[in-house]
Amino acid sequence: MEIWINPACSKCRSAVSILDEASAEYTVRRYLEDPPTAAELEAVLKRLGLQPWDIARTAEPVAKDLGLKTWGRTPDDRSRWIDALAEHPKLIQRPIITADDGTAAVARDPETVRSVL
Repeated sequence: MEIWINPACSKCRSAVSILDEASAEYTVRRYLEDPPTAAELEAVLKRLGLQPWDIARTAEPVAKDLGLKTWGRTPDDRSRWIDALAEHPKLIQRPIITADDGTAAVARDPETVRSVL
């Protein structure tokens, strides 16, 4: 299992605590220091069953600078969104957990974290 975190995020710290309490084996990826590639984002989105705009943090200052809220949300727009997430990892919602069984979750609450255990 891998968890993408920003250590400054309280929801990320909470998710890590829950994993630790469950004695789960996992790898931490500090995605701001080690940003995912476009291909990695595609793979995670497929596992999540989501579109890139579904995991975008549109309130971030860089999102406002890019005008993200005005971007299209069609299949033709996917690559633009993925490129933006890869180039600006602060835009990626967190934490994201990818489980060994092939599932993944945006684990913003304790119940979702526990669901991947």
